[in-house]
Amino acid sequence: MLACGIVGLPTVGKTTLFNLLTGAQVQKSQYFSGRVDANVGIARVPDNRIDFLSSLYQPKKTTYAQIEVIDLPGLVRGASEGQGVGNAFLDGVRKVDALVQVVRAFRNDDVLHVEESIDPVRDMETINFELLMADLDFVDKRISRIRAGKKITPEQKQELAVLEKCMAHLEQEQPFSTLALTEEERAALQNYTFLTNKPMLVVVNLDEEQFMARDYPGRQELLASASAKGLSVIELCVEIEEEISLLEPADRDMFFAELGISEPAINRVMRVAYETLGLISFFTVGSDEVKAWTIRKGTTAKKAAGEIHSDLERGFIRAEVIKYDDLETLGSEAQVKAAGKASLEGKDYVVQDGDILHIRFNV
Repeated sequence: MLACGIVGLPTVGKTTLFNLLTGAQVQKSQYFSGRVDANVGIARVPDNRIDFLSSLYQPKKTTYAQIEVIDLPGLVRGASEGQGVGNAFLDGVRKVDALVQVVRAFRNDDVLHVEESIDPVRDMETINFELLMADLDFVDKRISRIRAGKKITPEQKQELAVLEKCMAHLEQEQPFSTLALTEEERAALQNYTFLTNKPMLVVVNLDEEQFMARDYPGRQELLASASAKGLSVIELCVEIEEEISLLEPADRDMFFAELGISEPAINRVMRVAYETLGLISFFTVGSDEVKAWTIRKGTTAKKAAGEIHSDLERGFIRAEVIKYDDLETLGSEAQVKAAGKASLEGKDYVVQDGDILHIRFNV
């Protein structure tokens, strides 16, 4: 299961967001506690398609796609040099597949900010800078190690050239993700993990007044900065999300109407995080279970079958494919087949988001 790390400065609402996403009840703190341990949980990825399929097939069990969520220790300025819980933070970042950066815009005199003032743009850049400095430090040490060797192999010479290209790019305060490399150059770095190459989603935590106004100090600058880096931004009020989570389902629609929203923002966070990781879902359906299976974009039918069970990949013959949109429109598998919209695909078929698969195999 792929992991998504929640990062940010202390007292920005990271742990509250973690609790909302995972259903955990981890204790929150209004102060910088210096916590070094990460909180780990599992978050369900909301999907209206699963809801429809479950209502259609009436299965005994319904299973949504899931992502592991890790609430990493709060970062402070100088983390790349080991300040605060910097080493624990950076180690945690290296282990996750994508990042959700929580940035504080909300005002609350009872919850102190580690920088003693509210500035979401500064805070976002602090996190990005510390990740970049950690990458720069790694590249510098690796270059020094190669140059210090008694004999440089052809492979090391090639790696050195690519690392020097990385160094020049990072020194311009540009993340690794924006560096253009050839396939050969990427192959030279395949054993290394660059923190600024990890997909990232920015979540801005607002107070209720800011949320209702859809505005806060520094908003346009933050959106422009995030856009320049190719980062998606979701603005929400964690305090309101907590209130929503405590409501009975019957009361939620009324609350949504008052706020002018259609669903909890944390649902959007999970969907965007899923997309940020480059993931899609395919479905298996039946009276026993309706289930969303998580795969990376570009996965073939044979490999997707292996996600269900290794025997299905080993003995793969064909995959019967029904498009979700066709099933929703026509109302049943029989109608989809009668309309000639079901297909039989071979092992090299690239599974698309929303495909419903019936695997034919023989072991």
